[in-house]
Amino acid sequence: MGGKGATRLPRISREHILSAYKAGPDAVVSLIEYLQEEFQRSLDELSSALAELSEANRKLAEKNDKDSHNSNKPPSSDGLQKTPHHHRLPSKRKPGGQEGHPGVSLSMVSSPTRTVVHRVRVCNKCHHSLKGEKVLEYDKRQVFDLPPIKVEVTEHQAEVKECPRCGELTTAEFPEGVTHKVQYGPRLKSYGVYLRDYGLLPFERAAELFEDLFSVPLSAGTLVNVEREFAQRVSPVVEGIKEKIKKAPVAHFDETGINIGGKLHWLHSSGTAGLTYYAPHAKRGKEATDAIGILGSFHGVADHDGWSSYLQYDCIHSLCNAHHLRELTFVHEVLGQGWAETMMDFLLEVNGKVEQQKERGKAKLAKGVLRRFERRYTEILVAGKKANPPPPQGEKRRGRMKKGKVLSLVERLWKHSEAVLRFMHDFRVPFTNNLAERDLRMMKVQQKISGLFRSYEGAVSFCYIRSFISTAKKQGSNIIDSIQAVLEGHDPSLLWA
Repeated sequence: MGGKGATRLPRISREHILSAYKAGPDAVVSLIEYLQEEFQRSLDELSSALAELSEANRKLAEKNDKDSHNSNKPPSSDGLQKTPHHHRLPSKRKPGGQEGHPGVSLSMVSSPTRTVVHRVRVCNKCHHSLKGEKVLEYDKRQVFDLPPIKVEVTEHQAEVKECPRCGELTTAEFPEGVTHKVQYGPRLKSYGVYLRDYGLLPFERAAELFEDLFSVPLSAGTLVNVEREFAQRVSPVVEGIKEKIKKAPVAHFDETGINIGGKLHWLHSSGTAGLTYYAPHAKRGKEATDAIGILGSFHGVADHDGWSSYLQYDCIHSLCNAHHLRELTFVHEVLGQGWAETMMDFLLEVNGKVEQQKERGKAKLAKGVLRRFERRYTEILVAGKKANPPPPQGEKRRGRMKKGKVLSLVERLWKHSEAVLRFMHDFRVPFTNNLAERDLRMMKVQQKISGLFRSYEGAVSFCYIRSFISTAKKQGSNIIDSIQAVLEGHDPSLLWA
């Protein structure tokens, strides 16, 4: 009790006690009452300090117990002690490729580029010469490889003629895009954009790889110019992608922090199974989504993580159950609340039933099944409320009374029950918002590699390019061919038909 700031009982000397004794019984009683009051005050202060320390310890313990499987922390924060945990029902399928899956292994071709025949000279057993014997068959093996890459240089020669009548010199026109004495062609540029914006190589390393692959000198500055040219050319295509997302029946939304010029900004993602649109903004909330201009005109089902800004828009909402499962895992494993495990099992069971019906070609669950699921959902949340009663009102304080995180989770699941179970009522809506999280994953990889965007304009250009590349990939198109189509002035959507 001797530390700094520790509560101390008042020092009562021998003289104080003797003085009270000589003064009579009333003085002794007063002294005892004073000591009791001081002792109680000290005890109250110690109890309050202990409660504060216990709460701080609880918060630290909870923080230490959180990882990517029971919270929204990224997997990279788990460190070396990773704890893989999959929130899904066990499958009856065997591991590996399933029957009927085409696979992606190499297959022999009927018309190889070249054929090398290996002759039989002598018999393996008796060493008799076989040079004049008839070939019975060929044992064939094929090797797939690349020939040395050689850049093709095309020289464009524009004729110059003199008019015999007036003496005017007339020069033929060069093809569109051929504007310099020496320049890179669209195919080489498309490889540059691919390496930089799909492979996410830093400019210097991409330039080195470009020279190693093609034996063509290319500076980092040239790559920057190529990237800017492509971003400018692709911008109308990306704006078209944005308009299509607005009209989609289901779209996915998410956001993540990015560093632009040393300051925190936010990269917002909107997408469907076949389209992706990225946009940077200084803000995370409604101001940003209003400026991006998708959700304000969107009337389909918006799938997201429950961020309050999304819920302000007048459309149908669906909440990501992967987030709910992680939060429920923490409540069950760390806090030991049984209702959370029951809710996890329930959500996975419903998702399993939905997937089963989809495989059977069904478009919805039977009404009786829906009613039973809804009733069970409510019963589980009632148990959750009982396990997490609201804190006592106590003394009046400014502002709202702070709720516990678990109670907030219960109330969110209760208030937004329709959005939580949207996947159960509308089979177009997936169980999770993982599509949006996958769309953002490579953008985080870019941050880890390059650290930051030096300018806001650079971030906008990168978002245009990645929107196009992600969409091309979702459409099953060859990315380099799609990039080249844009650089040549063609409509790349023809490749996505």
